[in-house]
Amino acid sequence: MAINNVSTAIFILSVLIFNRNTKIEIKFTLLVPIFLFIWMASSYFWTVDVSRTASAISKEITLFLIPVAFLLMRPFTKNQILKLLKYYGYAMVFYALFFLLRAAVRYLISGDQRAFFYHGEYDDDFGLVPKLLNAIHVSVYVAVAFFYFLNKEIKSRLDVLCASILFLFIFLLSSKNIIIVFLFLIGIHFFYFSKSSNKMRLRNLAIFILVVGSILSFSKIKNRFLVEFQSNTNTSLSHSVYNEADEGVNYISIYEAWNNEKFTHADYFPGTAFRVYQFRMFLEIFKEEPVFWQGLGLNASLNKLLDKEKKYNLYPGYGNFNFHNQYVQNFAELGFIGFLFLIVILFFNIKNALKRKDFIHISFAILMISLFLTESFLWRQTGALYFIIFYCLFNNNTEYKKQ
Repeated sequence: MAINNVSTAIFILSVLIFNRNTKIEIKFTLLVPIFLFIWMASSYFWTVDVSRTASAISKEITLFLIPVAFLLMRPFTKNQILKLLKYYGYAMVFYALFFLLRAAVRYLISGDQRAFFYHGEYDDDFGLVPKLLNAIHVSVYVAVAFFYFLNKEIKSRLDVLCASILFLFIFLLSSKNIIIVFLFLIGIHFFYFSKSSNKMRLRNLAIFILVVGSILSFSKIKNRFLVEFQSNTNTSLSHSVYNEADEGVNYISIYEAWNNEKFTHADYFPGTAFRVYQFRMFLEIFKEEPVFWQGLGLNASLNKLLDKEKKYNLYPGYGNFNFHNQYVQNFAELGFIGFLFLIVILFFNIKNALKRKDFIHISFAILMISLFLTESFLWRQTGALYFIIFYCLFNNNTEYKKQ
């Protein structure tokens, strides 16, 4: 967080110094995130949890500062954007190599395969990336970098190597949602954006299926998908099917998450089931509280979710999680108006990407739309900064369109 704050300050300062004589051109696409932040800050006056809202406002300040900076500066050309994406791509390759090396060292010391997959837990933090980085978020960072290398018309051996490293890293991170969207986007590229798309679609399809099948046959990755599928197609399922050490743990299905009146401390919610439960809690809060227009207040839903944890007898700790859905998070805490701002931002993002037929921008837009279904991405400082930087970079488009 300190590095983010310092880097943001340096960026804002550089804009003020080097763009003093630049003519300001107001773009509505950049104003909407500013309006969203103003609404977030305004929620301080009606929030049900003043202290949490006050502390959260500073985490979201980049939704205001970064668009203002882009309004003040000269727009980047297409070539400059590609150069920035190149630097970003190599940086992500460096991080991937670092965490792969870290995992190899941990595996040699402990012999524990978990070092190569997903993120760790708070008790042992033994995963490919630390828990606080979040494997799902890192998957998105890496996927955008991968699509830069994939989209290059002429690829050097280094480009192919970098793309291969990032491809492997994304699958080892084992984020189910991102892997599905990632494979979908690769398919879109091969069938519609690559030079050989019209001539060799059958060959591309065969290669695509072969690669996907090979990756998903990897036991650790396969088990993550298997747990979701089986736990959501049966009334309940003992976790001992997958790991004898966890015998007695009951995996909750989507049906149970939506309908059970009580749970036990032995119940475990897989990702999809937990998000269904959280959406159910949102609907209950929606009926109990006047949240339609204004919401509970920025980051002010925690106490309500803790009350629900006690009401339904969940294992202690589940109530500390946010809604894990950006759309629901916005509606619950910022009301319909905050939800509408988010939808408008995503609409402009995908609209501009499709209009320009820019595959990297399209990939970013689709990844964000899908990520927001499973994560409250903008409620983390790193998530807000990441999203708004790329949103402004791709949509600050005067010179981009001329190019």
